[in-house]
Amino acid sequence: MNLALPVLVPALPALGAAATLAVGRKAPGLARPLAIVPVAVAAVLALVVALQLGTGRTLDAGTRLTPTGGPDITLGLHLDGFSSLISVLVGLVATCVQVYSTAYLKEDPRYPSYAALVSLFTAAMFLVVYSGDLIVLLVGWEVMGLCSYFLIGHHWETADARSASLKAFLVTKLGDVPFLFGIFLLGADAGSFRVPDVLAAATEGRLGHPTLTALLLLAGVAGKSAQFPLHTWLPDAMAGPTPVSALIHAATMVAAGIYLVARLLPVFLLSGAALVVLAVMAAVTMIGSALCALAQDDLKRVLAYSTVGQLGYMAGALASGDREASVFHLVSHGAFKALLFLAAGVVIHAAHTNSISAMSRMPGLRKRVPDAYWTMGIALVALVGLPPFSGFFSKEAVLTAAEHAANGEALTNGLGPASAVPQAAGWIVLISAGLTALLTAAYATRLFLLAFHSPAGAAVPKAGAVAAPVPAPADHEAGAPYSPEPDEADPATAEPPAMRWPLWVLAVPTMGFGIVGLRSDWLPALLDGGSLRPSAVTAVTGTGLAAVGVIAAYGAWRSATARLGTGRPAPAGGWGRVPEQGGAPAAEVIVADPGRTLLGPLFGPARHGFGVDRLYHALFVRPVGAAARLVRFLDREVVETYVRGSGAGANLLGRAVRLAQTGNAQTYLSALLAGVVLLAVLVAV
Repeated sequence: MNLALPVLVPALPALGAAATLAVGRKAPGLARPLAIVPVAVAAVLALVVALQLGTGRTLDAGTRLTPTGGPDITLGLHLDGFSSLISVLVGLVATCVQVYSTAYLKEDPRYPSYAALVSLFTAAMFLVVYSGDLIVLLVGWEVMGLCSYFLIGHHWETADARSASLKAFLVTKLGDVPFLFGIFLLGADAGSFRVPDVLAAATEGRLGHPTLTALLLLAGVAGKSAQFPLHTWLPDAMAGPTPVSALIHAATMVAAGIYLVARLLPVFLLSGAALVVLAVMAAVTMIGSALCALAQDDLKRVLAYSTVGQLGYMAGALASGDREASVFHLVSHGAFKALLFLAAGVVIHAAHTNSISAMSRMPGLRKRVPDAYWTMGIALVALVGLPPFSGFFSKEAVLTAAEHAANGEALTNGLGPASAVPQAAGWIVLISAGLTALLTAAYATRLFLLAFHSPAGAAVPKAGAVAAPVPAPADHEAGAPYSPEPDEADPATAEPPAMRWPLWVLAVPTMGFGIVGLRSDWLPALLDGGSLRPSAVTAVTGTGLAAVGVIAAYGAWRSATARLGTGRPAPAGGWGRVPEQGGAPAAEVIVADPGRTLLGPLFGPARHGFGVDRLYHALFVRPVGAAARLVRFLDREVVETYVRGSGAGANLLGRAVRLAQTGNAQTYLSALLAGVVLLAVLVAV
């Protein structure tokens, strides 16, 4: 293989970012081609590299960047089936996002900087995937964090975007500090930062501190991949533009943590304690995020919590020792989650609001956005995990991996002994994944029914009908989490083709990617060679639980809508009213919300993330804020007092000395003679 091809994959988007920043403002017409073409070409090259590399082969190449006095830092490539598969996903999603953004942010004056950051974001993920050295991988890891800060805060004029971007940056950095120490410790134990050398050292048992190393690395993974307890930044990140959410959630930042653990899984297999910690982290993340998703009114926050839960599935597969199943679900999820977010952007563009409750009051919404309606339905079925869509096969692969681990037969595929995976980890993942399958089906069904099939939205007003106000119900929570995104689009204008065609492009892998795991000479041959076929027990159980979730949500929805009666008046302001943009929907209450019925007393806590943010605010934010105020007081009132005092003392001394400077030569001579006499007397005595 010509090494220029894999080198160009991360280089082209980076060069495109530089070019877009350089000429975007001076020549706005060039910003869109410079944003799309380099990323699209990089996606094609990633596919070419994957095809040339083939199955069962690896490519290692590199050159030493600098001596360090210890392990050298190498600018190198490490390509195998995992990197090939994920790089194709990154290229596909990034290209769709760039094309989609040309229409979604058509009137945005900051589009050139936005497009450049998306390209740089893509280049950083390519660097993480292709890197053969952990230090170079860390560079891409940190560049993604920086890009996410700017992209989430793209609408910096809003307080929500500013606080969300800062929160995302600080929370992920909180995980990155131990992650950095973990990389240093891993390199010191292995004697090298090169990925092949690290894997060889892990396989041969030459790592001196595997448990400590794995736990330090997991801290960074928890931050980057939004796993408990560092998951709180991802729902708030919905204040950024919707295409950015698609890129972050599907193929870049949150996928990087899962990819890292998959790449270094032999290291984690040396520590049963680390695998149990990972399993518990995944279990809490899966169940908690699914419950939260069932209570959200903000469409994008539902999808954000969904991403957190699906990442928990991937982490659970890794805790079960099967990185094939984890990466299989990562790629499958990347396709349908990008589709969900881009379709959500079309719906938000048409409805002019993120609020599902507001959408439920709009007549004929699904007829106004038929492309988004059908593609979102396809993606939600894949999310639920119903056959024959891709989510079914990848979710069942995770459940199968957990089942084998629970039976003491972990599918490590030669990376380590099956006994390296504790059975407790398998049971934790298996039980929590089954419960999450049920909850996922419930919140996906709730989302689809409320947004597109609400009786209020389906009703067609009679000509000349007079709207009557609807009083807000007593159980309304005015402080419900809501992340509005500034939207200057005219809701009466149809969505342009650039916002519709990417949906159908992503719908293809959403529907068909799952079947590539059925034959051993297809996807499994590209990865570790193990089986990705779902077992009969988990297939029946997982599908049955998903069906129960769908039926329960549908039944709760029918029951709630039936209680409203058929004579419900139109909402205040008239039928088809477009809600005000930018604020929480104080009067837009989901009165027929099946989530309230299903969750009961848990609905309020789940809507607010079970108070985790409030707990962190009380335990960390307030003490740190108080410490900062104390430091400011000490700096201004104590340290600066000494500084000002020394300055004032020098000034007074200068004034005193200045009194002696009379300009009279006789006075100076008299003082000199007096000094001489005084010295003579002192010497004589």
